[in-house]
Amino acid sequence: MNDMHDAEGLQADPPRRWFPHPVLSALLVIVWLMLQNGFSLAHLVLGIFLGWGIPCLTASFWPSRPHVRSYRKALSYALLVIGDIIVANVVVARLILFSRPADLHTCWVSVPLDLHTPEAITLFAGTITMTPGTVSADLSADGRSLLVHCLNAPDPAQAVTDMKTRYEARIKEIFE
Repeated sequence: MNDMHDAEGLQADPPRRWFPHPVLSALLVIVWLMLQNGFSLAHLVLGIFLGWGIPCLTASFWPSRPHVRSYRKALSYALLVIGDIIVANVVVARLILFSRPADLHTCWVSVPLDLHTPEAITLFAGTITMTPGTVSADLSADGRSLLVHCLNAPDPAQAVTDMKTRYEARIKEIFE
C-alpha cells in the first residue's frame, strides 16, 4: 500500500520534506544575515540556502519537533535571557576586575530538574551556560539534576532557587 494513503484510502498529510523546520530555517537566515558585515543579495541567497539546507540535512535527527505551547512566552523568555546576559557580563567584569580571588564564593551546585523533555532541559542548561558567571557542566544519568558551577554564589541554595524560578519555571510554561 502506498504510504501516502491510510487504510480508508484517504490522502494522508505529506511529510514536510522541503522545509522540515520552518521556524529554524527562518532563524538561520536571520542569524546568517546578522553575522555578515553588510547586506547583499549574495548573502541573502546563501542565508536562504543554509536556512533550507541545514534543517533538511539534520531532519532525520529530529524525529519529532518540540511542542511550543506559547510563542509569546518564548519571545518573552528570549528577551529576559538577553537582558540577564548583559547584566551578568557587567557583574562578572566587576568581580574579575575589582575582587580578590579569596573574596569569590565559587561553588558547584546540583539543580534538581522539574523539566522532562530533552529540548527543555537543553534550553535550561544552555541558558545557564550563556549567562556569565555560571556554567552547566553535567546532566545526571537519570536526567533529573544538572551540575552547575557558579563563579560567585555566597548562598548556593539561593543560587539554585534563582535558576529554577527565573529560568526553569518559564521554560516549563513554554514546553510542558
